[in-house]
Amino acid sequence: MDNQSSVSEFLLEFSATWELQILHFVLFLILYLTTVAGNILIIAAVVLDHHLHSPLYFFLLNLAIQDLGSVSAIIPKYIISAIMNDRRISYSGCVIQVLFFYFFIGSDVALLTVMAYDRYIAICNPLRYETVMNRRACAQMALSAWFAAFLNAVLHTCGTFSTPFCSNVVNQFFCEIPQLLRLACTDSYQIEMGAVLFSIMVWFGCFIFIIVTYVQIFTAVSKIPSALGRKKALTTCIPHLTVVSMFSLTVCLAYLRPSSSTPSSLELLITIMYSVLSPMLNPLIYSLRNKEIKLALSKLLAMRSSSNNAFLFCPT
Repeated sequence: MDNQSSVSEFLLEFSATWELQILHFVLFLILYLTTVAGNILIIAAVVLDHHLHSPLYFFLLNLAIQDLGSVSAIIPKYIISAIMNDRRISYSGCVIQVLFFYFFIGSDVALLTVMAYDRYIAICNPLRYETVMNRRACAQMALSAWFAAFLNAVLHTCGTFSTPFCSNVVNQFFCEIPQLLRLACTDSYQIEMGAVLFSIMVWFGCFIFIIVTYVQIFTAVSKIPSALGRKKALTTCIPHLTVVSMFSLTVCLAYLRPSSSTPSSLELLITIMYSVLSPMLNPLIYSLRNKEIKLALSKLLAMRSSSNNAFLFCPT
């Protein structure tokens, strides 16, 4: 990262118009607060309700933490920049933003893959579920997912910032790697392109694993004699499959589309979809089809409501 002397800061050219910046400030603030509230509710429900102390909800807890981290790595900075009308971000700030954002995005892929394996064992090998998915094994899987994501983020960060930049204007609302690579002065960015191709291969391998896993899951579900049993088995699979499909589609659109020299509204929309909308919708997707989550959330909200009422009517 020796090129810090040539580019000391970057300019986020998401919107140069003050009126649009205010509009984006309001929009991103609403999206961010909604995402934070939804994922904190999921985390609190899983931690406080002992009925949710199982491998499925342990990984859902990790996924909620990941969603919180990914949006917090990029949105607060843009919100502050929009309200202050200051679209600059320092070189070191851009490095940190890339590191943390791609750390959390990478952990999303790893956690979704582990969750697919959890559902496979639960449905296809239910008698071995408690043995295979014990507490130690779940902790090791989660730690491995986070560690692999961190190594992936370090690889991409070093690859991206190992090249000198000829411009400091980033046509995005955060330091996104494809936009940064367009600023490279030389062909040395091929190092990062190699890292991108490697990550695509890993992601594709995870995606194939998830597809194969669900083929076996649906085959096993089709053999369940009772309709109630089939419905119960699918209840925990459909939200996960929906999240995987939504994330995979938006990431493919964001990173596999043909490169363009000029930014477009479609590029910005696709980036918002995978970086902001997915973390916001994940808690909603998991809670809509899951009775245990809905029950835990209702208990949590009822508990908070009763505590507020007790505080209001407490004699002074």
